[in-house]
Amino acid sequence: MNRDAVREYVEQSDAVLDSSPQMDEANTKAAILQSHSGISFLELLNWEIPTNTQLEYSVEAFGQTYKVDYALILDGTPVAFLEAKGADTALTDDHEEQLSSYMMNRNVNYGILTNGKQYRFFQRRVDASNVNVQKVGDVALEDLPNRIRLLKAYTKGDIETGRSKDFFERISELREARQILKDNKENLAVKLSDVLAEEVSDNLTSLAETQSKEMIDRLVADIESEIDADGKKSEREITDSLDETPGKVEGSDVDGEYVIEIQGDNSTLVVLDGDNQSDVMADAVDYLIQNHDLISRIEPLPYVPGNKNALINDQPVHPDDERDMRTYRELTNGYYLFTSFNKRDKKRHIERLADKCNLAIESKGGW
Repeated sequence: MNRDAVREYVEQSDAVLDSSPQMDEANTKAAILQSHSGISFLELLNWEIPTNTQLEYSVEAFGQTYKVDYALILDGTPVAFLEAKGADTALTDDHEEQLSSYMMNRNVNYGILTNGKQYRFFQRRVDASNVNVQKVGDVALEDLPNRIRLLKAYTKGDIETGRSKDFFERISELREARQILKDNKENLAVKLSDVLAEEVSDNLTSLAETQSKEMIDRLVADIESEIDADGKKSEREITDSLDETPGKVEGSDVDGEYVIEIQGDNSTLVVLDGDNQSDVMADAVDYLIQNHDLISRIEPLPYVPGNKNALINDQPVHPDDERDMRTYRELTNGYYLFTSFNKRDKKRHIERLADKCNLAIESKGGW
């Protein structure tokens, strides 16, 4: 999936809706969701009728048998439900409850509800004591090109490989962290200022507390930016940032919001891009490991550039008491990269690791 394909789908759907704004459900499905005259929504997500998509899939809900419009199937089991309404019908809470019931009944983890104009995305979450269906996105047709990463989570490839699960776990962790920071801002600021006072000087206490609060506010803002990375910029801003990216070498397909260009000897060695900061960071570090012998330049592992947390290790733990890395990416040859940083620190770490290989980076796009 790329932004151009999504734009094509939006333009095509806009034209259909302009000509027939009051289409009923059957015509909305035929003209928009499974159209043969252009790219359809199912094709956009790489699902195909009848290969891996079943129409009118039977489920039990509310004591009756109902038919889900589209069941997206892998290995004979539905992994996502797509429920459609007509363009003449506004989406309601009742429609959401209907889809949620279908998902809960068949243990389906992903769901989409749409009337061709509005697209609502759902995830079934399971934890130790609770199972529920959460709405993870509500996107108007014209905004779909700005939510590429969310759309990708519902593609056949991402669900099949587990990337969808990783994406939603990451978003869930970020939301939890954001709420903790907001709820405990005052106490955290006091604790941070106490540490600085103890380690540096008591005279810093008042100033440090104020600065700590501002730092927490910035961290919350960075978390919110990453949670909604696809939606924070307008389509024009995203397009401009990509069009202006230098180092887009011949034959490359730079389509992600975050772009890293690794340079050596006054030439571009590689251009890496993606819609997730942590993924691009991992790709850059993996490149340095595979092509520029990074590990030998930072050994012995774990590599700890600060006081406590390992940035790179040969197991997903930090050195003190072997605390688990809560957020990491697995790299080549069994190495692990800690990625729980804001985007400025991610970029800084990439720059420092590249420098150890006598290389430089140029960052573009959302960085």
